Amino acid sequence: MNLDSSILLFLQDEVRNPALDTFFVFITSLGNAGMIWIVLSLILLFSKKTRKAGVMGFCALLLTLLINNLLIKNVVGRTRPYEVVRGLVPLIKKQMGASFPSGHSACAFAAASVFYRTLPKKFGIVALLFATLISFSRLYVGVHYPSDVLVGMINGVLLSYASEELVNRMKEFYELHRLNS
Repeated sequence: MNLDSSILLFLQDEVRNPALDTFFVFITSLGNAGMIWIVLSLILLFSKKTRKAGVMGFCALLLTLLINNLLIKNVVGRTRPYEVVRGLVPLIKKQMGASFPSGHSACAFAAASVFYRTLPKKFGIVALLFATLISFSRLYVGVHYPSDVLVGMINGVLLSYASEELVNRMKEFYELHRLNS
């Protein structure tokens, strides 16, 4: 048995309990389809002070969808751990799509990293802590390997930088075009 599988079975056999089960099932559901991050990005659009963070958040989520969910997951096609790790029982219904990388983790860290760099630090730190909880929840509920989550987190952070660069370049292009009109 490899380290990925051993960690999941350890969490299931030694850490899971009814109170944590309820908590982490709820936390993982908040990350479904990146919905919590979409809502937060939308809220940030309403204030001129936070609008750029909201746009960057949406951009980071879109890049995550394209790169992780549509490209990498389909190329790698990794089977979910509960289908191959003997004795692993997921706490939530079977998931659609491939396991690698974790889309929940990628979305969470893409948006939270943007928020950390563009908003007041107290909000950014809370966003990163929440992203960490969502990422850990994917292990706890048994639907991702630790390596899926780790790569999702890394991709999310990298895509947050790409999003920031893309939005800044688009803004510069728009301003230059507006001045030349």
